[in-house]
Amino acid sequence: QLQASGGGLVQAGGSLRLSCAASGRTFSNYAMGWFRQAPEKGRESVAAISWSGGSTYYADSVKGRFTISRDNAKNTVYLQMNSLKPEDTAVYYCAQDQVWRRWPPQGYRYWGQGTQVTVSS
Repeated sequence: QLQASGGGLVQAGGSLRLSCAASGRTFSNYAMGWFRQAPEKGRESVAAISWSGGSTYYADSVKGRFTISRDNAKNTVYLQMNSLKPEDTAVYYCAQDQVWRRWPPQGYRYWGQGTQVTVSS
């Protein structure tokens, strides 16, 4: 099970940190990814991190502003989002899979519910 949290309403230029707590599986055996979906748009890959956290990848649209990290002791993956823009408004989802596909992260098997991020201009 994956439980995402940390979304909310923030002004442009602000920051949020999303968390995704995992349970039921050995967390360190799974690559993790963050995805988002804006209204009337398709799902977009945001960031991905390998099992140990040693490799990370980002969408060009968030590179330099977002940071993905994980704490395997806490079974949690994070997405630190800085310099937020109105176009970052979306529902953000975390997902996991045992296969590390680098980028783009495709075919993730397990998904959590989303958390809404709204960035006002």
